Amino acid sequence: MMKQKVQTGFILGMVFLSIAAFGQTKGSEFKKISDPKKTTKTYLDLMVNVVSTNLNYGGSNSSLADYKKSANGIQAGASFQAGITPGVSLVSELYFIKKGGKLKANNPLSDKESSIRLNTIELPLLARFHFGKFYMNAGPSLAYNLSGNKKIANLSTKLTFENSSEAFKRLDAGIQMGGGIEFPLKQRRISLDVRYSHGLTNIAYDQEIYNRALMISVHFSRPWKTNPLGSNRNS
Repeated sequence: MMKQKVQTGFILGMVFLSIAAFGQTKGSEFKKISDPKKTTKTYLDLMVNVVSTNLNYGGSNSSLADYKKSANGIQAGASFQAGITPGVSLVSELYFIKKGGKLKANNPLSDKESSIRLNTIELPLLARFHFGKFYMNAGPSLAYNLSGNKKIANLSTKLTFENSSEAFKRLDAGIQMGGGIEFPLKQRRISLDVRYSHGLTNIAYDQEIYNRALMISVHFSRPWKTNPLGSNRNS
């Protein structure tokens, strides 16, 4: 699908931009980052963002490409960055996210305008690589679908989560990748994070459906007093 290719290309562009920025980093900044006496700072972030989500229909996806529409949802939770070395940190997150996607009328699957929405708790675990003010993320994520609904035309029904026809699965696994930029603000920081989430688990029993999401978020971070992973507590 064209929109998914654009999303993937946007993420890859961010990665290449980060690499290019790293290559142009001044020698003094690189020395500061590479100082073995320092460790990447540890932060706690609270997140409330709007995300753009979509669904991939596996083998039927190409025939539905012209009918698919993204759905906006909320993402709310917390992110914890623990510094390991001057250039590497581990990021664990826990948040609520509303996922799903829409299909326009006359689509080959339902014929009528339809949508699927999922209320999900998600837990990503990401490796973060720092290059000056820029960073890149990558890692797995595990999600649990709490509830959801399916709407066809004006008829809305609750999703069922059991091993039966037209039901959905609770567990979902995927990978997340992307990058961002940090802006120091006294002892705190503001960061812009752009991330693509690629679901690997078929979340339906009677057809192929995979979650996709583009997450653009602004983080307002507070430093954490202790670092559970770094060699030094303070950086």
